[in-house]
Amino acid sequence: MSDEERKKLALFCNLSEDRVLSALDVDSIYQVPLTLHNQHLDREILSYFDVPQKKAIEIKKWKRFVEGLNNLKYTITIGIVGKYVSLQDAYKSIHEALVHSGVSMHINVQVQWVDADSLTEENYEKKLARLHGILVPGGFGARGVEGKMLASRYARRKKIPYFGICFGMQVALIDIARDLMGMENASSTELEETDTPIVALMSEWEGTAGFIEKRHESDDKGGTMRLGSYPSHLEEGTKAFNAYGSNLIQERHRHRYEVNIKYKPDFEKVGVIFSGMSPDHKLPEIIELKDHPWFLAVQFHPEFKSRPFSPHPLFDAFIKAVLKRK
Repeated sequence: MSDEERKKLALFCNLSEDRVLSALDVDSIYQVPLTLHNQHLDREILSYFDVPQKKAIEIKKWKRFVEGLNNLKYTITIGIVGKYVSLQDAYKSIHEALVHSGVSMHINVQVQWVDADSLTEENYEKKLARLHGILVPGGFGARGVEGKMLASRYARRKKIPYFGICFGMQVALIDIARDLMGMENASSTELEETDTPIVALMSEWEGTAGFIEKRHESDDKGGTMRLGSYPSHLEEGTKAFNAYGSNLIQERHRHRYEVNIKYKPDFEKVGVIFSGMSPDHKLPEIIELKDHPWFLAVQFHPEFKSRPFSPHPLFDAFIKAVLKRK
């Protein structure tokens, strides 16, 4: 910004010239703090509120992160299979969580956006063949469900690292029920009426059996959503436990439908490990596959807790598994 432009803006905005800053274009959002620091934004904020600056502003960690982002040694390609891929900011927190873990391990994580609606029985293997890892994120409604299940099936059969988040866990279990357990009608009551409700509202599956009639979509709104931070207990020796290094975790949720605990014994017979459960053991939180290098899915949203300087442990574990396979 020229001095003339700065003076004019200061005059019309009733600011001192020192407090008119340039919002510069940068290659990465992680450079923004550095460009603002170079223009003394931090100093001017402290000055405005009469807060004494007792020591120099510490920005070394930002510099290290940007340097790491610009000096990546390895490259992997992860497919995000979703139905909002034309609006990629819908998955912004997931994309940045991958970046955080990638930078911490000097890995360039290239994201390939895969429209779940575009996957069919005829083309899904060809479309997913070049991916080193597959991530199926959350979502609501029936559109794209079959494509997400095909992505889960491909990762399961081809031993490709798979990370399912929220709905990505539910579709993985529905596909396993259909493909390995002979439950052709396995589904979610969010999607359709079913006599095999692998996923349903707790009010629908608790203490019930057999055919469950899907309720009107206006029913069960509001108080049925599990929203915010909830605890989970992890089984020792599982991939989830190894990633966290703890038996007890807290993660953020945002969903209304739950995996039906009634079918847990059936899933365990075909190699599904319920590595994370709610404290009362009624709600599955994390599932894994016994005979798979890294197939893990969660009911919560780990991406919400990832930070540039503290990547989420599950994203770290996923990327390590992807790099190892590559």
